[in-house]
Amino acid sequence: MNWHTRYLQQAAWTRDLRNYLFDQAGLKTAQHVLEVGCGTGAILCDLTTPAVRHGLDLEPAALDECRIHTSAVSLTRGDGHHLPYPDKYFDITYCHYLLLWVHDPLQVVREMARVSHCVLALAEPDYSQRVDEPFALKPLGRWQTESLHRQGANPSFGAGLAETFYQAGINLIETGPIQGQVVMRSAEDWENEWTVLKSDLEGIASGEEIQKMQVLDEIARKNGERTLHVPTYFAWGKT
Repeated sequence: MNWHTRYLQQAAWTRDLRNYLFDQAGLKTAQHVLEVGCGTGAILCDLTTPAVRHGLDLEPAALDECRIHTSAVSLTRGDGHHLPYPDKYFDITYCHYLLLWVHDPLQVVREMARVSHCVLALAEPDYSQRVDEPFALKPLGRWQTESLHRQGANPSFGAGLAETFYQAGINLIETGPIQGQVVMRSAEDWENEWTVLKSDLEGIASGEEIQKMQVLDEIARKNGERTLHVPTYFAWGKT
């Protein structure tokens, strides 16, 4: 599984929203910006700003790859539950597909609020509301939700994002579902999606069941009948 490829795919889904939110938050005049859970740098490498860019992640391997894909970025190995930065050091702190994976998302958001003036959560999905059409493909959503639970994620976290910001004491400015964020435009997009699905569904469904679903998926796409939608939420506010 090439995670940088996957992160780039996710970054493409949210690019228009990111550009809008970063503009609203004042990225053009920011001096210090932090990404919590920066991974391999898919967002950081696309960030155009005069600010000093900072990235934090728990995984040394992800940070090593991030250094390959980005330049002039200050990277730190650390835990989002306890950010190793002084109060209000950053103009903007943001995350992208992160909070569903952490042990205590409220604590992470509180830490993001402590160290910055603006907090942005750019994408948090609710897999419990995943839509797969035609009907025969609905098991994919159930299987992936179960897999995410087993991996330690909260697959329905996205719907509670606004409440998390409120509890963290952030002055919420804008929130809601991302409109049309998952658009599979190419065969490569679908190939990446199935690479993730096969990895996620190992031990959840048999190889025969997964192969059957992939064939049904390909037929539905050829017939223009395929729908895949995972409601995904954003929020941003000031501290």
